Order: sequence, then C-alpha cells, then structure tokens
Amino acid sequence: LDKEQKKFLKYNTLFGKELVDSVARLCVMNLYLHGIGGEDRLSGGQESPIEVGDSLVSEPRENYDIVLTNPPFGKKSSITIVNGEGKAEKEALVYERPDFWATTSNKQLNFLQHVKSLVKINGRVGIVVPDNVLFEGGAGEVVRRKLLTECDLHTILRLPTGIFYAQGVKANVLFFDRKAASEKVWTKEVWFYDLRTNMNFTLKTNPLRYEDLREFIDCYNPENRFNRKPTWSEKNPDGRWRSFKYDEILQRDKVNLDIFWIKDKGLEDAENLPAPESLAEEIIDNLEYALEQFKEIESTLTEKR
Repeated sequence: LDKEQKKFLKYNTLFGKELVDSVARLCVMNLYLHGIGGEDRLSGGQESPIEVGDSLVSEPRENYDIVLTNPPFGKKSSITIVNGEGKAEKEALVYERPDFWATTSNKQLNFLQHVKSLVKINGRVGIVVPDNVLFEGGAGEVVRRKLLTECDLHTILRLPTGIFYAQGVKANVLFFDRKAASEKVWTKEVWFYDLRTNMNFTLKTNPLRYEDLREFIDCYNPENRFNRKPTWSEKNPDGRWRSFKYDEILQRDKVNLDIFWIKDKGLEDAENLPAPESLAEEIIDNLEYALEQFKEIESTLTEKR
C-alpha cells in the first residue's frame, strides 16, 4: 500500500454506531490502540470512527461495502415511561421505516432489516442472529422471504452454545450480499455449516478457537464461493457442510431456516458424554435461555393488559 492508501485505510475505512456511551468509548479506545482513526477533520480524517446513537431510528445516511455486526441479543425493543400514578412501565418500541420489509418490535428482525439498508448494492454482510430469527412466524417469515428473494443469502453458520457471556444464547451467522431490485429470486441455494451438533464449548474450560473454524473457512471457500463441495452425503451423514436449494427452503413451514441434519450422539451414546462440568454448564445455559423466553412471554402479556 502507498502512503495515500494507508491513510485512507486508517481514517476513512472503518465506521460504527453504538447506543451506549460507555461501550462506544471502549470501542473507540480499542480502535485508537490499533491505529485506526484519531485524526481530526481539519487534517482530512474523522473526529471519531464511532457514532453514538440508535441505529434503528432512521434510514442510514451512508451505505457501506461490508457490514459486520453482532447486534445486542433480546427479542423485544422497549422504552420505559412513567404513567400518571408515577409508576414506571415498559412499552413496546416499534420502528416505522419505509425501507423495512416488516414492522415489528422484534429488534433482531429490525437489525437484520437495517443492515440490509446499510450495505451498498452488491455489498457483503455478516450478522450474528439468535435462532428465533430463523423460524419465527409473522414478521419473521416476511423478513426471511424478502431476504431470500431480494438478497443472495448464501451461507448460514450454526454456532455452538457456550461461546457467549450471555447464558443460554443459541445463535447463527448469516452471510448475504445485497442485490439490485429485480423480478428474479437472487438466492439460488443456501449453504449450512453445523458447528453446534455434538460440539461442546465453554468460555473457561474449552473455549472456541481459530482451529475449530478452520474446516468452515475451507468449506466457505472465500476465493470462489461458487465452487463449493459438501462434506455431507448419504455415506457421510455426519458431514457438517451441505446446501439446500431455494425451492426446498420455500416448501418448509414458514420458510424455516433452522435446519439441522446431524444426529445428536449425546442422546444415544452414554459412553461418549462430555465432561461433567461441561454438561453442567450446558444445562445452566439451557435453563437460563428458557427463563429468558418465559420473561419475554411475561413481558408481552403485561404489555397487552
């Protein structure tokens, strides 16, 4: 890279937006420590590569070539209001945006729609979403149908449990390219990599490492993703990499993208169970995830009163 290219890479390439002031400061500090940003606007750079604000409030002012994001987990968006009796109440927050495919208070679906608007035509996206984005009905089905037809959703990485600080999180990474408006369907097939079934990771005793993603990276084939080969076959049913055609997905109930095919050996082979501490941590994850779901249900019921 020449001098001008290095300057552009340092001051005019990476940008972000964060809702919480303290988190934004940490992010900016991390970027500065890695030599990104820090130059004021008078000398041709930016004041800060991170903007503080609510990403979902309005349509993006600029579009970007690549968007990588792990939005905050939690199903509902809400605001706290004080009623006439002085009591605090939570009210569902619904974003009305003309660029969104569906109107919903589900912030995961809203972030997915926002990212679609944020990226340029033919730009690339990698976004972490919880499982409910893949199977939820109503607005979820609308968003999935639109994502498949108006973008090229080419890859879904099914993440293992036990890799997030928030307990009980079951998540996936969606990889897609935004495409220009067209009457044709842009997604021809979706490739899935199952890194969850029969995999056991914990933050402390067995953290996820780069080596654990090596097979996925090789299968993804970033140099030419149109030349991919499945590791799954009828002779190799435990292969973690396979594709499903658009027509196959369309026939699934609510265009469900929560697809898995590997048999869970932990349910049938007691001799190969994970270590007791790993089992205990996984049980805690599942119980806390279930508790969060019940809290969401309780919150929804309270809002409807």
